Amino acid sequence: MDQIAGNISLLFQFPVVNLKIVLDGIMIGSLFALAAYGLALVWGVMNVKNLAQGDFVIAGGYISWWLVERGVHALLGVPIAFMVMWGFGWFIYRVIICRVIDRDLFTTLLATFGLAIMIAQILNLLFGSDTQSVDLGYNTLYFFDGFIDVPIAKLIGVLMAGTLATGVVIFMKYSRMGQAIRATAQDRRAARVLGIDTDKVYSFTFSLNAAICGAAGAIIVMVWIIQPFYGITHSIRAFVIVTAAGLGNLPGVIAAGLGIGALEQYGAHIFGIGYQQAIAVLLLLIVLIIRLWQQRRARQSLQ
Repeated sequence: MDQIAGNISLLFQFPVVNLKIVLDGIMIGSLFALAAYGLALVWGVMNVKNLAQGDFVIAGGYISWWLVERGVHALLGVPIAFMVMWGFGWFIYRVIICRVIDRDLFTTLLATFGLAIMIAQILNLLFGSDTQSVDLGYNTLYFFDGFIDVPIAKLIGVLMAGTLATGVVIFMKYSRMGQAIRATAQDRRAARVLGIDTDKVYSFTFSLNAAICGAAGAIIVMVWIIQPFYGITHSIRAFVIVTAAGLGNLPGVIAAGLGIGALEQYGAHIFGIGYQQAIAVLLLLIVLIIRLWQQRRARQSLQ
């Protein structure tokens, strides 16, 4: 308790520490938001709650790390991970997801949970259980007499995440496939009546989600660490963000991602880095309780 109290008092004695925590939270939270946006697509369009979301992220990170180990520059690992995970997402849709998409919620959750376990075990067998990261070798910027350090690698990661998110938004808004995806999300039956191949839309959406996660993982390995069994924490973060923001609410997804990133950094500072993952679980419980309370009030107002 004394250590926790000391960490809290440090925030008031040196306000610049708050700025450092918020900046770190925003930089890592932007990557959380990127992965969550992919989940929001799959959830909103296909009504699939993908429990393997975080494992897609970790898989993308290992693809980039493996390439770097063989001499490929880490920045090139991001588009390569995007393309590889696109193909992997298409394969998973054709083999697993298309068979359970019209089933009940429990079947979908069970299928994606099994997929998450399979991916984690395969990554563990291939690369081992040690944590991995990629050092870009870039310098660090220092501000306020060295109290705040901003690694250039993190700035590049935020820029790449923002570029990818912007590209996806433009694609969804102006391309024919993007319009088909939005039409299918609004009304599946009406989209079929209008001649939209919903199976093709589902396949494309799930592949795009896997590709976004792959790119996010390739960026995360440059600014953070990955490990085969870290996927569950990224999945929890994605569910927290989407549940808090709501489906189809991109500004809300971005805001929730940045907010959760900042809250986790504050929690790590106050309670210790070992509690950072526990904070994500706690946030999920809080968001679910709030949503349940809101739904209960809505039902009462209708009665």
